[in-house]
Amino acid sequence: MNERKAVPRWADLASLVRAPAALSVPGDVLVGATAAGRPLGLRTAGVMASSVCLYWAGMALNDYADAAVDSVERPERPIPSGRVPRRTALSVATGLTAAGLGLAGLSGGRRGLAAALPLTALVWAYDLKLKSTPAGPAAMAGARALDVLAGAVAGGGKVPAPASGGGAGTARALGRAAVPALLTGLHTYTLTLLSRHEISGAPARLPAATLAVSSATAVAGAWPLGRSARSTPRRAAAGTAVAAAGALAYLGTYGRAQALAVRDPRGGTVRRAVGAGIMAMVPLQTALTARGGAPAAAAVLGAVHPLALRLARRVSPT
Repeated sequence: MNERKAVPRWADLASLVRAPAALSVPGDVLVGATAAGRPLGLRTAGVMASSVCLYWAGMALNDYADAAVDSVERPERPIPSGRVPRRTALSVATGLTAAGLGLAGLSGGRRGLAAALPLTALVWAYDLKLKSTPAGPAAMAGARALDVLAGAVAGGGKVPAPASGGGAGTARALGRAAVPALLTGLHTYTLTLLSRHEISGAPARLPAATLAVSSATAVAGAWPLGRSARSTPRRAAAGTAVAAAGALAYLGTYGRAQALAVRDPRGGTVRRAVGAGIMAMVPLQTALTARGGAPAAAAVLGAVHPLALRLARRVSPT
């Protein structure tokens, strides 16, 4: 494997960290913060930035760990192609991890750091040890679910806490975000299962099974909640409409790609389904945010999806 001494170009580093795929990350935090009662704020923005750094760190660490395999299966990737030295990938992963933890601490204090630490540990454990084991899909699903819960911790400012301290308020925020975190994790689980067959192809029953799970996830994500005391009929109707639109966009991208993989389960088709699934996180997050009571924020998030798809055509998210 040839490692150049030249400094990698920004385009090569963007390819290393799958830069456009990070657009699928802030929505995790928004979903959790919305469920907790405070969708927007400085703390939420800080956790979004932290999560993006940790996501990029995971992508760089993935290529560092997979360098030998990629030299055979994906020689076009930055490390085996010689565009980024392997040691540089590890340095990028380490630096972005430090930045992610720093942003979590700055934006959320001890609670923010406490939410980011298990996420960080799971990202590193997945890339260095768990990826090829039976626990791999569950570990990746757990990471995305923890990202939603980190948003709940950041957005728990409006959750009433008893006079004895804020611990009960944080627990209540986490409880409110449990279902969105579960649905996010479920999507990630199916996506990770498919990603294991990007090269060799998959048995047709696998994309058929993941499509069934994705369809159920879309229905659950768009299912209207009971109207809260603070919600007006107009806002509730808007939330239902935006959630339904998000669920339809989710199925129109990831669902359609999985249906194609059922008919043609070769590696290339499965790989395109995985790429679609990564970017389909955005419309799923749109549905979950609207369902949680923030239709305006959800609509803004939904507008990111077409941009994410265009950027993914330039830099592969897989």
